[in-house]
Amino acid sequence: MQFQHLRHRSIYACICVSDFKENLEAVSKAISECSFLAIDGEFTGLNTSSHNIHAFDTPEERYQKLRQGAMEFLLVQFGICTFHFDEEQGKYITRAFSFYVFPRPHNRQAPDIRFLCQSSSIDFMVAQNFDFNKVFKDGIPYLLPSDEQKLRESLQQKHQIMEKSDVSSPGFSPSSHQKNQPKIPAEHREFIEDVCKKVEEFEKSDLDVMSLAPCNGYARLLIYRNVKARFPARIQMETNTDNKKVQYIVVSKTKSPEDAKRKLEEKKAEDYEQLDDAVGFSKVIRMISQSGKLVVGHNMLLDVLHTLHQFISPLPEDYEEFKSMTKCCLPRLLDTKLMATRPPLKDQLQYFSLGELHKTLQSKPFVVPNIVFPEDVPSYDNSGEQLHQAGYDAYITGLCFITMANYLGSVQKPPQDAVTPDSPLLQGYVNRLYLMRINDIPYIDLSRPDPLPSREHVFHVRFPSEWKASDLNHLFSPFGNIQIVWLDETSAFVGLYKKEQAHTVLRALTKGDNYHVISYNDYRKRITELTPTNQRKRKSPVSDVDLPAKRPRSQKQETKRDITTIPEEAEDEEVNGEEAKEGNEIDMTEEDAVTQDHSEDLGGWVEMW
Repeated sequence: MQFQHLRHRSIYACICVSDFKENLEAVSKAISECSFLAIDGEFTGLNTSSHNIHAFDTPEERYQKLRQGAMEFLLVQFGICTFHFDEEQGKYITRAFSFYVFPRPHNRQAPDIRFLCQSSSIDFMVAQNFDFNKVFKDGIPYLLPSDEQKLRESLQQKHQIMEKSDVSSPGFSPSSHQKNQPKIPAEHREFIEDVCKKVEEFEKSDLDVMSLAPCNGYARLLIYRNVKARFPARIQMETNTDNKKVQYIVVSKTKSPEDAKRKLEEKKAEDYEQLDDAVGFSKVIRMISQSGKLVVGHNMLLDVLHTLHQFISPLPEDYEEFKSMTKCCLPRLLDTKLMATRPPLKDQLQYFSLGELHKTLQSKPFVVPNIVFPEDVPSYDNSGEQLHQAGYDAYITGLCFITMANYLGSVQKPPQDAVTPDSPLLQGYVNRLYLMRINDIPYIDLSRPDPLPSREHVFHVRFPSEWKASDLNHLFSPFGNIQIVWLDETSAFVGLYKKEQAHTVLRALTKGDNYHVISYNDYRKRITELTPTNQRKRKSPVSDVDLPAKRPRSQKQETKRDITTIPEEAEDEEVNGEEAKEGNEIDMTEEDAVTQDHSEDLGGWVEMW
């Protein structure tokens, strides 16, 4: 069954908190049986304006900018599409899922997450019919392993206290219980006495359960301590929350010590079940991690960062630690945008956004793979445009990967019919994440040192705040067209398109009455040599990550704003009307050098994970 015949069939299951549990086994089965899986995320924003990315970022700087500027936003929809290759029939069996996720705190001890929204991103998602009601009302909760551990320890302490106050517990002592009864503040004595009278009347009645009036946390604490001290062997209490998030105490009778113990065990089991529910979508990420399967994404750096940050551990400050963390938790990654933008595939393609790439790959010289769906795929209205729904985007990403992988096989001698995820033809792409808008460093290499290109044609320039792009163009006019990257109001990087002119720039310019030019390498050397003390004294940034962004200005002082609403739609930037030149090609051979193992620096989350 070919993909082009499935345009109006249901493709993915939309999963919310209400049906997460019942679908979890199917998700687990799909992940464990697949040959590879594709992912995609939808976010409430992409980047803060104070951390603008540019063409002369280093991989470490790009990571720091995204870590500081993008992680304040929230991933609210996570798409997964699994692909299982049937060798006998030469086809892929696929299952796709869209999960709405939202960090709803299940109790007062749980993290209460603050996050940003970017208006352009929200507007874009609304235009794509994204359902925010499902996110905020029905989103699946999740917890970091560290938060789960803290909540579990808090539950254990709570249960220990409950056991000590339980009449059926071996450690229970009525005299000590009475002795430890706290003193009631004068302003609350009447309130507590009134509650105790109600409990006493309830105890004599035929009722089995009574709900007290809602009150604040301190009042509930006084009720627990004093009522339990007066009625240690006859009643039990627990706090419930209604559908309006109002908390109140429920009092129930115990018929015997055995009945009290049974209710205590039921309460403990209920608490752990609620904690397990709160872990929620994090279970799916753990399944993916533990499977060791190849995870495919399109322009997937942000997807990876958000996945780590929201479901595994806050992103580390250290760049090498981030690379080690990624390799530990997501050991095999592949970015289809990197595949598409490198030879030999680049020679057959013009556009690299996910939607355009998908369209191109449906015509010659590419061959659409044979994709089938299980008969039990849930019904979903698929008649409209679905791009930017995470489950569908994950499906399209996986489809593009299979098509491009098979093309790589077709140009081999002799040709290979089907290229599977473990093929040597793909090893040059594995664990290399595409870097958008950096022409000479195409990727972050998670397994080896990052590429180090020559930037001898790039210069750091200081100038008066009144300068505009036209002034820099005039200054460098003897050397041809230039690429300008503004750092702040008085500095910028300038790159030459005619790289052979680089050696003449410093002799001709260097320093004028109102400007100062140094090489890119000298600029990097200066900021690298700065110690923390020198940084404080001179207030000099260690990189342009700490610099405010300079806005390009025309002669009329107008500002041209570049609002990028979704990462994969942003192609390599154009400068001075010319398309940015291509950078280094990928070395498809295995390299002996590997990055230093930083696993010992990763902290306690490794054991929890």
